[in-house]
Amino acid sequence: MLLPRTLLCLAQAWLVLADTQLVLNQLQTFSATTSPLTYSLPASSDPVSVSVALCSYQKSTTPRFFVSNGSVTTPGPDDLGEGDVFEIELDDYSLGSVTVQVASAGVLAVYNAADMSFEVGVSDEGPLHQVLDEVPLFSDSTANQVLMFSPPFSPSNMSSPSYPNYTLPAANQTFPPEPTSPPDYSLFIAATTSSAFMTLPRTGCAFRGSASNVGQFLTSSRSEGLWLRDTDGWRWQWFVNGLVPMTNYTAYAVKNESQVAGPVYFATKSPAFACPIVYGIPFCPSIGYAAPVGNNDPGTGVSAGELPSAFTENLLSGLSNFTTMLTTIACGRDLYSPLVTCADCQAAYRNWLCIVSLPRCAEYASPTSSSTTAASSTSTMLGQGAQEPLITPTPALAMQNASNPRNPSLPPFAENYTAVLPCLEVCHAADRACPPFLGFQCPLPQYTAGQSYGVGFVDTGEEGVVGGGLTGAGTDQWGNVWCNGPGVV
Repeated sequence: MLLPRTLLCLAQAWLVLADTQLVLNQLQTFSATTSPLTYSLPASSDPVSVSVALCSYQKSTTPRFFVSNGSVTTPGPDDLGEGDVFEIELDDYSLGSVTVQVASAGVLAVYNAADMSFEVGVSDEGPLHQVLDEVPLFSDSTANQVLMFSPPFSPSNMSSPSYPNYTLPAANQTFPPEPTSPPDYSLFIAATTSSAFMTLPRTGCAFRGSASNVGQFLTSSRSEGLWLRDTDGWRWQWFVNGLVPMTNYTAYAVKNESQVAGPVYFATKSPAFACPIVYGIPFCPSIGYAAPVGNNDPGTGVSAGELPSAFTENLLSGLSNFTTMLTTIACGRDLYSPLVTCADCQAAYRNWLCIVSLPRCAEYASPTSSSTTAASSTSTMLGQGAQEPLITPTPALAMQNASNPRNPSLPPFAENYTAVLPCLEVCHAADRACPPFLGFQCPLPQYTAGQSYGVGFVDTGEEGVVGGGLTGAGTDQWGNVWCNGPGVV
């Protein structure tokens, strides 16, 4: 007769100690006032991930989180020897998680979190709080603007042409249908050295809570929508105004409010930098950088409809003629390679034609800058926290006469500018993907390639040697830009 009464007392004690019920697959935010605080875990037939994120913290205290899925009603440090008590350890982002089986009852206990706020998520589909492997993509910046992309999240689903109806995309191509349920992404940007940012947890709830009341924070008020930049897949695109010239910035993207991607670092250019950012061009989807194209409203950048008609018509005509010549072979039936197709050739040629047709503006490093403070007025700036290579390479820059543009179909720019040359690998990609009869060839590294391309950054620069270049990529997540071409994400 004593057993039922004992069980009833244990159940009542559990309800008193853990009077807040956590909801499965939902984020919940709490502010601690006492220690410990306890929360009931929802029961599930599948293992559940209990994750936490600090939304604020005090330097003087270190919060600790313990989970029990057994008989321990208030798990704590003294219970870690028990088989059903686990501690959630926070990482450098102030995120942590543990996966347990909660068949009937479980509890989360929080210690040393007075005057702090934190977010809890319990999910049967993996941790709601985590650091993503991929980072946002820094595209380019001006003195007070930046163009950025989220990590890719959905394949393009662009159907490949097949014989006998082997139809390649039109020169002025259209995108396939957008994904119907894209994940929610938010972009958060802060001045890297701002004291408010340096003392903030790197979590979604911390970013959301600080963006509106910390002066050094900026968030894009709206996304520019979905964009299919390359074969990696769909991304969210942001064009952000209001940055300060010659300033280091750190950016994070937060997926579904709690999954953190980043950081990436970049620096804005000097106030004298005049080139606007060109982006949102369907026939050149990879273009997203500052270029010598005049526009009436510097705050909006330059989109496809604002490009000079002579430039657009010349590029589309060239791509159409190339496609016509390419399809003189029986694409899809007469294979010229076991690895690539006519569609691969056209895509590589499109990318090459767009990059060489539209120069990318840059700046030479300021004489007073240093590799540790991030030369803000250069396209090769090292953001704070950058992994500086043993030898900092000199980027492929060339001074350009505004009255004599590299592309004659572009009108003269308002002033002379500096261009960062295309990576030689952009040319090599088209050469490798296209059939030999087209006669597409790239200049040789040991002869004239350096006059028009950045050589030795991605590949070694030696004939026939692929890989092993000085930087391994044209750009990286630390804001370095050595040549205009393939980047690391």
